[in-house]
Amino acid sequence: MKKAAWGVALVLAFTLTGCGAGSKQDIVKKTAKVSTKAELERMLGKPDNFNKLGPVETWTYKASDGEVTFLITGDTVQMQAATGEKKN
Repeated sequence: MKKAAWGVALVLAFTLTGCGAGSKQDIVKKTAKVSTKAELERMLGKPDNFNKLGPVETWTYKASDGEVTFLITGDTVQMQAATGEKKN
């Protein structure tokens, strides 16, 4: 029974590690040609943080080295900004 529990724990840990956030550069590269909210969500999933003021939204995704925020008006992704740690 303990071996089975350890096996499940190892598989779960491996899976979660594999699905972790990429770097800011990875996220920016992955979404370089994204132009709509639907495309952005299809590429990255639901945002880690979401704000809305009238027709303007910001979607923020956590990265391993900071975060990437997308500015969206209506259904159109207008721009992206990467913030957070800077590695030398």
